[in-house]
Amino acid sequence: MKHSQRLITSLALLTLSGAALAQSAAPAAPAAPANRETGPFSFFVTSVGSGKGADLGGLAGADAHCQKLASAVGAGSKTWRAYLSTQSWDGKPAVHARERIGTGPWFNVKGALIARSVSHLHGDELEEARIGNAVNWSTALTEKGEPVKRAGDTPNEHDILTGSLPDGRAFVNDTSDRTCKNYTSSAEDGAVQVGHFDRTGGVHTALSWNSAHPSRGCSQPKLVSSGGAGYFYCFAAK
Repeated sequence: MKHSQRLITSLALLTLSGAALAQSAAPAAPAAPANRETGPFSFFVTSVGSGKGADLGGLAGADAHCQKLASAVGAGSKTWRAYLSTQSWDGKPAVHARERIGTGPWFNVKGALIARSVSHLHGDELEEARIGNAVNWSTALTEKGEPVKRAGDTPNEHDILTGSLPDGRAFVNDTSDRTCKNYTSSAEDGAVQVGHFDRTGGVHTALSWNSAHPSRGCSQPKLVSSGGAGYFYCFAAK
């Protein structure tokens, strides 16, 4: 009997020792991920275009469209600007989109971070370029918080009007039309540079959120034919 008790005691101690050893040897549980940076609503993709293709009524008309859509969802107290560049036209100097939108940071309607600054938005610094901004199919929402139809959806509406180079500046040395006459034309000809909010397409430039390719024309049907609907980005400048 005593022998059996000693055996049971020894086995119990061995089991406890093994459990303690396993617990000490087990890797530490990973730390809980830090909360994602959030902030006030200051960025959206327009839920509707002008209805006249790339004719937005110029920059003033585009800004007013941003302001109107933002006001409809209770964000009209902020100063909204369209992310659009213009070319030198009729004696007027070019305007760069990156210089119109304030200093950031910007967040979508659900509070998700889009970019911390103009530099971060465009990847001006090497580390910023490696990390990239947060414009993508899941964050580039409309002012209503709705997703925009991306490549693969019907219809595809991933073309976003920008008239800009990847760095957010205008086509100052390009004699071809890249802004549909500074957003005053809805003609069948001409072109406006567009980005892909979903960063998809058949060529490497298709990954660009703001400078993927020129449209096939300036009319609404031409914008639709190349994968768009005349939408553009709006940023709260103040």
